[in-house]
Amino acid sequence: MKSVTSRDNSFYKELKALAASSQARRRAGRTLLDGVHLCQSWLALRGAPGHCVVSEGALHNPEVIEIVARCESLHAHVTALPDALFGAVSQVEHGVNLLFLVDTPSPVQPQGLSVSSVLLDGVQDPGNVGSILRSAGAAGITQVFCSAGTAFCWSPKVLRAAMGAHFVLEIFENVDLKALIDNSRMSVLAMSGYADQKLYEVDLRGPVAWLLGHEGQGVAAELMERATHQVVIPHAGQVESLNVAAAAAICFFEQLRQRG
Repeated sequence: MKSVTSRDNSFYKELKALAASSQARRRAGRTLLDGVHLCQSWLALRGAPGHCVVSEGALHNPEVIEIVARCESLHAHVTALPDALFGAVSQVEHGVNLLFLVDTPSPVQPQGLSVSSVLLDGVQDPGNVGSILRSAGAAGITQVFCSAGTAFCWSPKVLRAAMGAHFVLEIFENVDLKALIDNSRMSVLAMSGYADQKLYEVDLRGPVAWLLGHEGQGVAAELMERATHQVVIPHAGQVESLNVAAAAAICFFEQLRQRG
């Protein structure tokens, strides 16, 4: 285990940049997994991180000691920081002061759709994107395609909201959703509060692509017209519409229910 005590250390400066900027994370192709749950999930599903970073004070925590030992057994780099330096990097309040530095996965994007998928068209809120990823992973969906206007999936807020779902999904970003749909023969279901067809009237036993749009504007018109179905989730009461993450969860688990 190495120790870094200076704010001028180049590795520490890299950590601060990655913690503060989505642009820096995109440019470096790296991100930070902050907190015990994300780190444990990465170890279980992806293996060794590029780097394990821990605060000196956390080295008395048995849970952290176990994770650090696991990283060392996998020959991952481990660095300890003074608590004050770690606090300037971490965005988790009242956490245990543990994070992983990992390379952002970059799977090869397929030409078209072949399995049940999620298409995110300009979903901008990181919490919504993370919740959608979490629901998709729980429902057995394996691929997520994000337009250029969608929140960066590997940002800290999205990672925390998804609670490890990233590690069971193939996530493709900056995708031309129009070309993707045009090159596919699968059913594409666009969610719309103005549609006539109800979600529960659609046969979801086969693979489908769920097309979800911007929180305020919904799915773009050029994508909506390419959808096989435009569907609505019926609801009672005076509420105009559902949050996009809540709507997504209902859709995914209705598909799971129909598949038995």
